[in-house]
Amino acid sequence: MGLAITILKVRGIARHCTYLYRLPARLLLTSILLQGCTDAPSGVTPVDDFEVQRFLGDWYEIARLDHSFERGLANVSANYSLRDDGGISVINSGISSATGELSQSEGRAYFVDTKDRGHLKVSFFGPFYGAYVVFEIGSDYNYAFVAGNNRDYLWLLARQPNPPQAIRDRFVASAAKLDFLTDQLIWVSHSHSAAVD
Repeated sequence: MGLAITILKVRGIARHCTYLYRLPARLLLTSILLQGCTDAPSGVTPVDDFEVQRFLGDWYEIARLDHSFERGLANVSANYSLRDDGGISVINSGISSATGELSQSEGRAYFVDTKDRGHLKVSFFGPFYGAYVVFEIGSDYNYAFVAGNNRDYLWLLARQPNPPQAIRDRFVASAAKLDFLTDQLIWVSHSHSAAVD
């Protein structure tokens, strides 16, 4: 309901205030909606004192909520490295459980606020960005709890493919407290190997 009211207000402003950046209502609405895609979910707070140098490198995806762009993938991992423009290069890899084929996607991420806050925006598709919110991280950067812009996106990342059960339990408890649907988590297998041509 709130979004519908906002859309009506935006359309009304754009219709009656033609000087408003001289943007068509559709473009203005799109920019507002895209901004919303990089916000943290309500009640989910990014970590402070985030150290990007310690976050770089390889991570294994241990658990996730289901979504189309990772559906059916096992052995999922991510590599983060610095870009020349100050952003972060992201390479996600996984193996199709059905075919054994390697799937890989490359993206880029930038901080939404300051570089010491674990709130980034990431893009794998042109100008479209989604939120990447680190809301808990191990003191030695051995695990990270990550959310997207709403409660449909949730990940547990770790530096090793089989982290201690205590980390898994802490993830489920923390996510449940934040109203994520933890009973729908997919626990990622790391036993597959890619098919060789």
